[in-house]
Amino acid sequence: GTQWRQDQEQDLKNVLKNTDQDIPLVFVSGNHDVGNTPTRQTIDNYCKNWGDDYFSFWVGGVFFLVLNSQLYFDSSKCPDLKQAQDVWLNEQLAVAEKQKCKHIIVFQHIPLFLRNPDEDHDYFNLEKSVRQELMEKFQKAGVKAVFSGHYHRNAGGSYRGLEMVVSSAIGCQLGEDAHGLRVVVVTDEKIVHRYYSLNDLGSQGIEKELLEMLAKQS
Repeated sequence: GTQWRQDQEQDLKNVLKNTDQDIPLVFVSGNHDVGNTPTRQTIDNYCKNWGDDYFSFWVGGVFFLVLNSQLYFDSSKCPDLKQAQDVWLNEQLAVAEKQKCKHIIVFQHIPLFLRNPDEDHDYFNLEKSVRQELMEKFQKAGVKAVFSGHYHRNAGGSYRGLEMVVSSAIGCQLGEDAHGLRVVVVTDEKIVHRYYSLNDLGSQGIEKELLEMLAKQS
């Protein structure tokens, strides 16, 4: 809703055009995309520019779920959209339970929690009752990991075998982490990830262990 939004979106699209065409781009909506309190209009505007605000896809026997976590943060202006996502998510998890998935992985902007599943609620995590419901739903369905951002710092923890991975930012840093990104390698047996600063990636690339895992997968 700001005067700069259209130009900023175009800037990002121009940068992304330089991405290797063999790398698929998957967008996860967050508070800066649809608002801290989303509305049908803010979500529609996002979808027109970037695609669905929640969806699922398969890659190599791994099932991925992308959620609009703003609907779990504050859906007061569009409760029907949250309800629709809830129905869809339950259906997707039911499918995942029946299929022989190698792994189930979730992407959502706001973390379930930053370090402890029972930590207090604040701006950077989900409210406790919502968090508990999602954690139990994910854990029951066999979700292995939830990947989030929002915190602009690295963090994470686990809940009964469900790993919560919070990645810092490639741009605006709020903590001590360097600008960077998280590299994730998914094998038949496990999910391994490391956060790399842009300097590390530029000077040494991905460390040997991850390269070996990638080689085994190809």
